[in-house]
Amino acid sequence: MVPNLYPALGAPDGAGSGGSPEAEAGAFSSSGDPLLTSRRSGEPDLFSARPATGAHEVLINSPRHVTAMAELDDTEFADAIATWRERMRAHHDASYLQLIVNEGGGAGASLEHTHAQLYALPFVPAAIARERERAGSYAERTAGAGLLADVLIEEVRRKDRLVAIDDEAALICPWASRGPFELRVIPRREVGSFEDDALGSAMIATAMRLLAKRFDGPPELNLWVRTAPRGTDHFHWHVDIAPRLTIKAGFELGTGVDINIYPPERAAADLRECL
Repeated sequence: MVPNLYPALGAPDGAGSGGSPEAEAGAFSSSGDPLLTSRRSGEPDLFSARPATGAHEVLINSPRHVTAMAELDDTEFADAIATWRERMRAHHDASYLQLIVNEGGGAGASLEHTHAQLYALPFVPAAIARERERAGSYAERTAGAGLLADVLIEEVRRKDRLVAIDDEAALICPWASRGPFELRVIPRREVGSFEDDALGSAMIATAMRLLAKRFDGPPELNLWVRTAPRGTDHFHWHVDIAPRLTIKAGFELGTGVDINIYPPERAAADLRECL
């Protein structure tokens, strides 16, 4: 682990504060100016912000110079995942821990050497909060069943989006994948926090190597770990991998609706042939 030279998050003491709306108004600060005569007195500020505090670390995946995790051997891969979990546990007091891997310039990597990044956040991002709420609601409706655990059971039963399975985890192309060859590693035993588990590293390695084999070399990709926010009762960690094979255009950006030109069932079949 090394400090990030360009951290997205900083210590609270280094955070700045924005000026008041009146100070920003400048020449329009006259009390008679209609632009400052608001009918919203007492309402929250429309442009609220908070300092970007927390921790941001770079985790070097191997001392050997390789550019993609698919190039690591089994021992190196397991050691890298163990290091991710160790550093995540070191920030146990964070509201949420986001670990990512960017491979390739098109996926946002600024360094060639394989590495991960860990963000310790003082808040729970909206996407994670929604997943937490869905998992909790499903548990209430089903007398304690796990949403992702039931999804996994159904994927294994149907088999058309199942890529691989071992004693620890399964690898699937998710239903309604957002892009071609999107992959998800799901542990077979329901555990909320990735950092508190010890399983799944072999299947993550399988996922990365299958993509490298399918595309005759590691494609540019993003990997992220979805782990339980602090204090969450119902959650099931998983690892998502998204190769950068297409570009989001105006429709996707404007609507939030993804167009996937390669169905997950076809992608899963292609990857099974690479096993």
